[in-house]
Amino acid sequence: MQAVFSVPDAVLRFAEALEQKTKRTFPALAPAAKQCYLNTIETTVKRCDNGDYFVITGDIPALWLRDSAAQLRPYMPLCREDEALSEIMRGVIRRHAYYVGLDAYANAFNENPTGSPHSEDETDRYSDLIWERKYEVDSLCASVLLLTDYFDATGDRSVFDGAVCAMLRTIADTFIREQRHAENSSYFFRRRNVGETDTMPNGGMGNPVGYTGMTWSGFRPSDDRCVYNYLIPANMMAAVAMKKAAVLFSEAIGDAQYAEKCAVLEKEIRDGVERFGTVDHPVFGRIYAYETDGLGNHLLMDDANSPSLLAIPYIGYAEKDDPVYRNTRAFILSEHNPWYFKGKAASGIGSPHTGPDKIWHISLVMQILTSTDEAEKQACLEMLAGTHADTYFMHESFNKDDPSDYTRSWFAWANALFAQMLASL
Repeated sequence: MQAVFSVPDAVLRFAEALEQKTKRTFPALAPAAKQCYLNTIETTVKRCDNGDYFVITGDIPALWLRDSAAQLRPYMPLCREDEALSEIMRGVIRRHAYYVGLDAYANAFNENPTGSPHSEDETDRYSDLIWERKYEVDSLCASVLLLTDYFDATGDRSVFDGAVCAMLRTIADTFIREQRHAENSSYFFRRRNVGETDTMPNGGMGNPVGYTGMTWSGFRPSDDRCVYNYLIPANMMAAVAMKKAAVLFSEAIGDAQYAEKCAVLEKEIRDGVERFGTVDHPVFGRIYAYETDGLGNHLLMDDANSPSLLAIPYIGYAEKDDPVYRNTRAFILSEHNPWYFKGKAASGIGSPHTGPDKIWHISLVMQILTSTDEAEKQACLEMLAGTHADTYFMHESFNKDDPSDYTRSWFAWANALFAQMLASL
């Protein structure tokens, strides 16, 4: 898909500046800087007939709430100086509000009611506008943070129309409902004739959980199902999102009731993360688990897709020098993490979604964004420069020994995060 509008001037100017800066600071990555920065706006954003904007992931022609928000994030600081860019952001925010209002449990949507290859999934509803109905806490967080980032960048209150305000209330209500999934939720999901990561056990309701104050998630950011359904990085992101939502309700919308709801929810989720989501590791000390069920079971690993444990400072839950984060980071960047791989071409975190020996470019970029060690950053930059398989684009994953063996040649989120990292250095 090609953009059906002119790329905003501020975006073009920034892309040129980023390329020139990268030529001076890390010339091996300079050819990737401009094209990765422009990849989302040039190839994945489309103006809809009603004036909204629709953002595909790249090689999948659907809008993921999570991916689309992340893809646009590098452009957000430019909105104040470019009204054309602000119009795009408002159009995507309206589209998010429309989709969340349609179904808060779906993670990906069509531009038009064209149906889905997943329409045979067994769940409690399915619209022709839904691409996939895997409930992921981080998807709803992404919609909140997209709105917050735009408002912080512009101070534009016009974006808070009835649908956008309703979206924020729906998200808070959904998180509250899913604090007690078994008692209060009707959501279930089954997909026939697939591997266990693509469907949910226990009649589609997931494995049993106890109450923790955290909010339940069916699936991870990778779209793989959770083993234990309190996904710690997603709950961290939810705590951050609800804190920001409380501010929006208070300062931009004037809804004291929902401001208080979100503030209470943020505290309950954060308390649940700290009480139920940490364990004492015999090597690394106190660390965060990736998942827990609130019944004493924990999954110790990290997945490359964000929100991840590696991304804790990036999502704003804790600082880079937080002791538990530092312990957790040491664990997940070691072979104690079953999804950390060392190879001839690179070392980094992969995902069950892509299988053994595949490292994700997103994880290498996130390692730079969360590091306080210049030598570590430099090593990751060198790995990025050596693993794009002469495409100068970032991919979903690549083989740790052979970067020419990669998945997803058109994965706009990875390109966007890479460009955001270059701009931050």
